[in-house]
Amino acid sequence: MLRDITLGQYYQADSVLHRLDPRVKLIGTIAYIIALFMCTNVWGYLAVTVFLCSIIVISKVPVKFMLKGMKAILFLIIITVCFNMFMTQGEVLVSFWRLKITKEGLIVAAKMAIRLSYLIIGSSLMTLTTTPNQLTDGLEKLLGPLKKIHMPVHEIAMMMSIALRFIPILMEETDKIMKAQMARGANFDTGNIFQKAKSLVPLLVPLFISAFRRANDLAMAMEARCYKGGESRTKMKPLKYQGRDIAGYLILVGFVAAVVATRWIP
Repeated sequence: MLRDITLGQYYQADSVLHRLDPRVKLIGTIAYIIALFMCTNVWGYLAVTVFLCSIIVISKVPVKFMLKGMKAILFLIIITVCFNMFMTQGEVLVSFWRLKITKEGLIVAAKMAIRLSYLIIGSSLMTLTTTPNQLTDGLEKLLGPLKKIHMPVHEIAMMMSIALRFIPILMEETDKIMKAQMARGANFDTGNIFQKAKSLVPLLVPLFISAFRRANDLAMAMEARCYKGGESRTKMKPLKYQGRDIAGYLILVGFVAAVVATRWIP
């Protein structure tokens, strides 16, 4: 399951979405998340579904590859759905013991499940179609105005990009450590949820050691290449908006406007 996490991975493909300016994709992801949480009825969710499906088709990322990233948050979605079903007050549909399932609870649970699923898929699309270098350049450009108040924009963008890139690396390292300990007799599958959580504690020490080792290797590699952040750095491929980027912004504005318009549809 740890290998199924798609957030932070990059999928090589030749698509319009891959060629878009990273600033368009960063702003588009933020606008998409805002629009997703602005949905109040079925028409809003339908608009988001059509938009998300269209972007997935354009990205040329296999649907199976996108959906396997949902396995990692399936438990979180189930917990969220259960809490909303049983804790929301309203018209009771089913009652057993002290638990009651209400009509309003089912509606809220369905909305939360859709929002969480779409949130992960939409956010993953940004990293799947954007390299870490592009993400760094895009973040630095977007945060550029903060330089006027002496904010270390380049360093912040670099840290965020490295942290995002380390997610799949650390997940893969965790998977290797688990398999190595299972080969030595460790058991991570039996027992209740508390026993399983306790069995994961021995993973933390080797995982932290591996993370610090990777961070140290990365720092040494950057120093060996005379890396220095700040104003003195130049770009081999400076970001410039093209026609497809302007079209992307226009489509994004149309999508947000459509979602806002659905709020007035009964």
